[in-house]
Amino acid sequence: MKILCLDIGNTHTHYAVMEARRSVFSGTLKTGEIDDAQNGVPALLRSPELAIFDIAGVSFCSVVPVATEKVFRVLGQIAPEMPLCRVFHGNCPGLGIHYPFPREIGPDRLANCLGAQARFGAPAVIIDMGTAVTFDILSEQGYEGGIIAPGLEIMTRYLHEQTALLPALNPEELMLSENAEGVGKSTTSAMKLGCTVGFAGMIEKLLDTVLAQLERWNIRDPKIIATGGCAGVLPREWKARIRWAPYITLQGLEEAFLRGGKNGAR
Repeated sequence: MKILCLDIGNTHTHYAVMEARRSVFSGTLKTGEIDDAQNGVPALLRSPELAIFDIAGVSFCSVVPVATEKVFRVLGQIAPEMPLCRVFHGNCPGLGIHYPFPREIGPDRLANCLGAQARFGAPAVIIDMGTAVTFDILSEQGYEGGIIAPGLEIMTRYLHEQTALLPALNPEELMLSENAEGVGKSTTSAMKLGCTVGFAGMIEKLLDTVLAQLERWNIRDPKIIATGGCAGVLPREWKARIRWAPYITLQGLEEAFLRGGKNGAR
C-alpha cells in the first residue's frame, strides 16, 4: 500500500510516497506555496511522477494552521474521495500521550514518536535537528514530553541579524564543514566554530539531561534516534551512539494511516 505523506513545516514541506516504511518517491515544497497550482500540492497531485503510483491515501502533519486548512481545501477539490489522515494530538492511533497540555505538542513530534514506535520500539529518544531542535521521549506507555532548543539555522541567523558587523552564514555549508582547528583566525571561522561546536555541545548536554531523567524514571537503554538536516554537524564518534533515521517523521505519518487514523480528522 502506497501512502502520500506530507510533513508541513514553517518554511518547507517534505513529502514522500511511503510503502512498507520506505520512501519510493520524495521531494520538497515551499510551505508558503502549498496550495499554488504550479508549485504546491495541486501540482504534485497532478504530476506524472506521482501518477505512476497507485496512492491509497494521504497522511499529513502540519505546524502551520493556515497550511493545514489549505491542504484540506486542495484535497477536497482535487481528490475528494481520497482517504485522508491528519496526525495531531487527537489522532495518533496507538500512541498514548502522558502530557498535561496535549494541544501544545507539535504534530511532527508525535509523528516522530509514531515512526520510532513502529520502526525501533520503545523506549526511545528522538532528536529532530531542524530549524528548532526537539527531543521527544517515547516510553512503553507512549509520549512522555521532551525539550525544545534553537537549531543551527536560528543560531547563525540571530548572530547576523542582531549585530552590525557579523556576516550571514549558510547553515547548509556548516553542516558539511570540518573544524580542523579549535581557534578561529577570522570572524567567519570564529563564528563557524562557535555555531558548530556549540551546537554539538548543546545536543550532547541536552541528551545527557534526558538520559539522567529517564534513569530516575527507571527507563534504561533507550534507542537514540536522530533526524533532520543538522545532524551532519555532530561528532563522528556519535555515529556509533545514534541511529540515523531521515524519514522517521514520514514513516510515522504512514504508520498513523495504516493504524486506521481518523479519515479527514481536523
